[in-house]
Amino acid sequence: MHNRVLIPTHGRAPTRPPVNLIWDFAGQTMGTDWSVRLVPPLGVDRAAVQSAIESELAAVVALFSHWDSRSELARFNAAPEGFWAVSEPFWALLNRAMDMADDTDGAVDPTLGALVDLWGFGPPGPRAPTGFGDSPSIPDEDEIAAARAVSGWGRLRLNRDHRAVQQPGGLRLDLSGLAKGHAVDCVSDRLAALGSGHHLVEIGGELRGRGVKPDGHPWWVELQQAPGAPGPRTVAALFDLAVATSGDWVRSFVTYGKRWSHTLDGRTGRPIDNGVASVTVLADTAFQADAMATALTVMGPTEGPAYAAAMKIAAAFVVRDPDGGMTEFVTPAFTAMLEEGA
Repeated sequence: MHNRVLIPTHGRAPTRPPVNLIWDFAGQTMGTDWSVRLVPPLGVDRAAVQSAIESELAAVVALFSHWDSRSELARFNAAPEGFWAVSEPFWALLNRAMDMADDTDGAVDPTLGALVDLWGFGPPGPRAPTGFGDSPSIPDEDEIAAARAVSGWGRLRLNRDHRAVQQPGGLRLDLSGLAKGHAVDCVSDRLAALGSGHHLVEIGGELRGRGVKPDGHPWWVELQQAPGAPGPRTVAALFDLAVATSGDWVRSFVTYGKRWSHTLDGRTGRPIDNGVASVTVLADTAFQADAMATALTVMGPTEGPAYAAAMKIAAAFVVRDPDGGMTEFVTPAFTAMLEEGA
C-alpha cells in the first residue's frame, strides 16, 4: 500500500535556515521522553539551548503536575473550600482549558482528577486486583457517583478580577491531557525567542514543527495511529504545524476481558466505550492538536467527525468495528492536506 503525504494548507512559504547544521537534544519529562531537533540560533551556544529547553519543561511540571505534591495544581487540589489566587501561567492555561470545555460541551474537561484517580490512572496508582487474578477491579456505581459529584467543569468558578479559582471542596484538576501539548508549545516559543525559528519539538508523541531543515526540506514525521489501523503509512510535513494522537491503547487495563481506556468521559464518569481506537489531529499549535484529539475521541465515531468537519479540523479517526476490524474516517480538512501532498 502506498504512503500518504500530508502538506500544510496554510499557504506560507519557508525561508532557508541561516546555517547548515542540526543540533539534537533529548531527555525525560512528565513520565515520558522528549526530543528536540533544531537549526542552532546564531550566537547561542549548545549549553544555553539545553538550559532553555529544560527550564521550560521544569516550569510546566512545577505548575501542572498532579504527580508532584509541590506543584501549583497539586496544592490547589489539596486546598480547602474557597477562592485561591493562582499564578498568571496557571491562570492562562486553565482559562484555555475551560474555554475548550465550553466549546466541546465538556468533551475536554480539566476537572476530572477524582475520576482519573478512581479508575487507577492517577497518582494513587492502579486499583486493587479483582481477586480473580492480577486484573484491577472496576469501581462500583456508588464510587463513580461520588467522584462525579466533586467533578465537572460546570462546578469550577473563576474570579477574573482577582485571578482566583474557586475550590468548591474535593474538586481535583487534571490537566495531563493538555499539559504535553502545552509544554511542546512552550519549548517551541522559547526556541523561537532564542532565534531558532527552525525546529521540531516532541514530547510523548505530541509534535510541533517550525520552519524547515537546512536543506529546505520540512520536518517529516510519521503519524501515529492505533495498531492495526487500516490506512496506509502517513507522513506529514510539520512546517508551522503540530500533530497529536489520542488512542485507547496508550494507557489502559483489561479486566474480565474488557479493555478500559485512560480517556474518561466526564458525562458518564467512565472510560470511553464508543469504539474509537484513535484520533489524530493536525493544528497550528500542539495545545490545539492535543486538546482536540482528546475531545474528538470522547465525542465518538458519529459526533466527533461531524464536529471536526464543521470546525474545519484536520483529523483522522480509526474506529473499531463490531466484527473486530477497523475503519478509518478522515475529515475534509485532512483530505485537503492529502491533496496538497499528492
